[in-house]
Amino acid sequence: NYPCRPQDQGFDHVVWHHGGGVGQGPDYWGNDYFDDTYDVNGEWRPFDGYCTDVWFQEVMAFVEEEDDEPFFAYLSTNAPHHPYLVDPSYAQPYLDAGVAPTMAKFYGMIENIDGNVGRLRQQLEELGIADNTIIVFMTDNGSAAGHRVPNREVEGDSAQWPGFNAGMRGNKGSEYDGGHRVPCFVYWPEGGIKGGRDIDALSAHVDLLPTLAELGGLPLPTAKPIDGQSFAGALLGTGEAPSDRVLFAHSQRIEHPVKWRRSAVMTDRWRLVNGEELYDIQADPSQDSDLGAERADVVAELRESYDSWWDSLQPALAETVRMEVGGPENPVHLMSHDWHEGQGGTPWHQNHVRNGHVSNGYWALSVLEAGRYEITLTRWPHHLGRAMGVEHAEITLTRANGKVVRQVKTATLDATSVTFAIDLKRGAVDLKTLLRRKDGTEHGAYFAAIQPSTE
Repeated sequence: NYPCRPQDQGFDHVVWHHGGGVGQGPDYWGNDYFDDTYDVNGEWRPFDGYCTDVWFQEVMAFVEEEDDEPFFAYLSTNAPHHPYLVDPSYAQPYLDAGVAPTMAKFYGMIENIDGNVGRLRQQLEELGIADNTIIVFMTDNGSAAGHRVPNREVEGDSAQWPGFNAGMRGNKGSEYDGGHRVPCFVYWPEGGIKGGRDIDALSAHVDLLPTLAELGGLPLPTAKPIDGQSFAGALLGTGEAPSDRVLFAHSQRIEHPVKWRRSAVMTDRWRLVNGEELYDIQADPSQDSDLGAERADVVAELRESYDSWWDSLQPALAETVRMEVGGPENPVHLMSHDWHEGQGGTPWHQNHVRNGHVSNGYWALSVLEAGRYEITLTRWPHHLGRAMGVEHAEITLTRANGKVVRQVKTATLDATSVTFAIDLKRGAVDLKTLLRRKDGTEHGAYFAAIQPSTE
């Protein structure tokens, strides 16, 4: 939602799915990777084909339109991600080789990405801009279904091959290197960045902004400090990579971060995991030998770095990113995926909605312009027009000063929505909803829409 949509963050042309993955709660209802409907600059549009193919087709169309001028294209694929859906032809070679079914689909999704990257590079060649286009290829986390942790049961585990994780410990979500250490390839022949070299220095996603800015001769923003450091000199072979760095990784997956929870403090040589375990990543890349007791001096030094970093985060951790009402997005469509303090587990997937998941939470909003608004609650996505099957609906709005406003309405079981009209003041407000079924079961409205009142 506004102000965090891609088009609110500087992108001129946007094709995207909503939520954390295709088919999750805020995404277009029924999307399943094939022939889906995606958001194009604020309007839902149907597409033909597999999701990854569509993303690359759209990027290639954008590049062809923009190839006479400098451009920036950012493609973040949904695959490989659960649910592991791909045309069987991509998974079959892995099944034939004895790979377990889920893992075969996972690798099939990667195979599809690989082919699409090849098609994109071929297009750049045909347009005559391949040598003067900076290409960055990277991933966002360690392997998920592409590697089996020992003793973990996996579908079709008759296969003996454990998958590939470069000998690292842990998978996606882990604080060990297998959870967050990823490849990053950069290629720009005309600018002096060619293949065949490895830069063995600690880096992170935050380094991409200053690196690309320096390579492109662009000024960095000055309003706020930049976390990353430029690797341009190292990539070009004209300078050294940043050294003596201490970087931090967390895998919190909870609303309010907890100090040291699933954390890693990283240097070129060391990994301090969860504030206690210490590994020499150069001598022990698999993180098998904990040296914490032997090198208490290193542990103390890294803990001190972490303490300073954690203290620096406190102002930001105290803030809440709020979806803004009364601004460019109208109406504002909300989904339970974004509830805060979800009690009973947050319904973040469309299957939770289908199954009538019983839980509740609140949406954190900010009203940009005071006035009278309509808040419409639905059990299903608004455009489906399905009966909610509830007899009672209510909304509760809590302002920052603690003032609470509550409205209640009765409903017929065949009603597809319930709409409240309410005066909202400018500023922060938390919206909580409640629907009551005929049998007395209560849960929050999975969907809501807010817009200025037409009365």
